[in-house]
Amino acid sequence: MAVSEKRKDNRGRILRDGEQQRADGRYMYTYRDPLTRKVSYIYSWELEPHDRVPSGKRTDLSLREKIRELRENERNGILYRGGDLSVLELVEKYLNTKNGVRPTTQNGYRTVVNFLKKDPFGEKRIDTVRVLDAKEWIVGLQKKGKGYSSIHSIRGVLRPAFALAAESDFIRKNPFDFELKEVLINDSSKRDAVEPSVEKRFLDFVKNDETYRECYDGMFILFKTGLRVSELSGLTLRDIDMKERTININHQLQTTGHKGKYIEETKTNAGTRILPMTEEVYEAFQRVLANRKAPKVEQIIDGYSGFLFLDRRGKAMVSYQWEKCFQRAVEKHNKENKRKLPKITPHICRHTYCTNMAKSGISPKTLQYLMGHSSIEVTMNVYTNLGLVDAKREVDRLEAMKEINEKEQAGKRFRMA
Repeated sequence: MAVSEKRKDNRGRILRDGEQQRADGRYMYTYRDPLTRKVSYIYSWELEPHDRVPSGKRTDLSLREKIRELRENERNGILYRGGDLSVLELVEKYLNTKNGVRPTTQNGYRTVVNFLKKDPFGEKRIDTVRVLDAKEWIVGLQKKGKGYSSIHSIRGVLRPAFALAAESDFIRKNPFDFELKEVLINDSSKRDAVEPSVEKRFLDFVKNDETYRECYDGMFILFKTGLRVSELSGLTLRDIDMKERTININHQLQTTGHKGKYIEETKTNAGTRILPMTEEVYEAFQRVLANRKAPKVEQIIDGYSGFLFLDRRGKAMVSYQWEKCFQRAVEKHNKENKRKLPKITPHICRHTYCTNMAKSGISPKTLQYLMGHSSIEVTMNVYTNLGLVDAKREVDRLEAMKEINEKEQAGKRFRMA
């Protein structure tokens, strides 16, 4: 560092650039944080390591030791005073540690960052955020009309980001280490399964509608297999074994605005599975194969080609196209009929299939496999959410089975007599 000939401390020692001694005798170093670009300060009662600390003051590193540590940290990409970070800067720093995440997850991260760039909370210093501040801000978001699921996503980034700050000793406590249900009302709409009669009305309408009948088989397969819509979109000719009557699920087709269509592994390891076809699903795939018009040039996406479900341009259909088909079909039905249909989406098809299978008496482990759930807890939630009507139906079924068994046993005893 350059040496100033003009500025000296009260012991006559020359002070370097950025160093100064305050009127109370304390030394201070002024610098600009390389990451935040904000002016920051370091303090010490000692200029050099062997200086005597004034009576009643705490022994600490000398100012020049702290400066050397600061420069070393800067060379290693480490912040010296993490508490100076804003909430937005902390989140960006945390996200830089997240490597190998899915593009869909990256999109979610970008959404949170863009939100914090516009919200005043993003400018707050992290060392000033207390638990009360975090809770009041979260509650305020809901009062301003932010949906529960959106707030859940934002907190899903802030909580681990502040945890990282606490682990790095930038702050003493994570202010977001609380459950959302403590402060928020979950006003998100439940994606309930539809009743069999509603499912039938919807599928019958689509099947006979001139505009949407081309989507019928795909919609039918979603209702009868519980596939994720991205798994359905990713199905290729090679994934369907009509001889063995199986569906091979080992990838999914996704899309993002900046990346376009791309192939991704299944959501979890459990998502990779081979599903058996029922007779009606087998027949649906027969129709899909018979009606598929091979394009002049098969679209190739990350080495995959021969996609089963194509749009009118001969390109692989993706999730949002299926979602639009469902939405518009329901809207058209409700415009033409007095008996209205509820909201129906590809995910509601999946939930409907899962619920129907649970009601049928299938074992939870088998259903977990069919659904591709990574955790049995996710599957068990379907069983625990079955209502009183379902419970009565199951009791009646068991009673009927008991009565049949008793009659069979009585018949055997009669024949033996």
